[in-house]
Amino acid sequence: MTGNADVRNVIVTGAARGIGRAIALRLAEDGLNVSVNDIEANRGELEAVKAQIEESGRKSFAVTGDVSKEADVQKIIDETVGALGRLDVMVANAGIAQVKPLIDISVEEWDRMMSINLRGVFLSYQLAARQMIKQGNGGKIIGAASIVAYRPFALLSPYSASKWAVRGLTQGAAMEWARHGITVNAYCPGIVGTAMWELIDEHLAKNEGMKKGEAIRKYSESIHLGRVSVPEDVAQFVSYLASHDSDYMTGQSVMIDGGIQFS
Repeated sequence: MTGNADVRNVIVTGAARGIGRAIALRLAEDGLNVSVNDIEANRGELEAVKAQIEESGRKSFAVTGDVSKEADVQKIIDETVGALGRLDVMVANAGIAQVKPLIDISVEEWDRMMSINLRGVFLSYQLAARQMIKQGNGGKIIGAASIVAYRPFALLSPYSASKWAVRGLTQGAAMEWARHGITVNAYCPGIVGTAMWELIDEHLAKNEGMKKGEAIRKYSESIHLGRVSVPEDVAQFVSYLASHDSDYMTGQSVMIDGGIQFS
């Protein structure tokens, strides 16, 4: 299948649920063909996202794979290009969180966090850039950082470290690939109503002697706009990063957090 030169194609990793799902649906609404990725265990939810995109009138392609594995990321890109014709935008959204005192984190837990949140973004950035350079028409690479890339949270130290690293990686990639017409930026969500934040709330509450739901309410008091964000808030910003409106923006990791942290 060859792609329509007037329609851009995007890959969204971690797209079966939460922020990734919202991004995939929003970019389809914006007129892009969307290749959605997640791990095999989430195939059912992934196929549902694909079907929803196709119902909107856009082309979609679903491919499972683990972003921490180079061969899997290469497969995601190769199969997407084979199905849709080219790659114009990469959204490296897949990530995990773990809430645990740093003193109790095992080496295995540390390595798992870094393999998905950092190596997964590195591989998504690098292999997407190689494809875009080969195509010769530039492109947009977008990564998932977090508010903790600027303001770490207690009990989220490895997660915070991984997101600080994504911020640095984004800046370095932007410097190196600008000459190829590739922009590289990241989005930094704050407190979002997703399964990940339900997990964070549960463990923070337990650590601080609260009931489930109380911890997220406590931390939400610092949101100046007065509410926890929803995945669609983040997707709207990623829509901008994926659009031509952001063509003169690169190397930035921007907070979309309702006003918790100011830079």
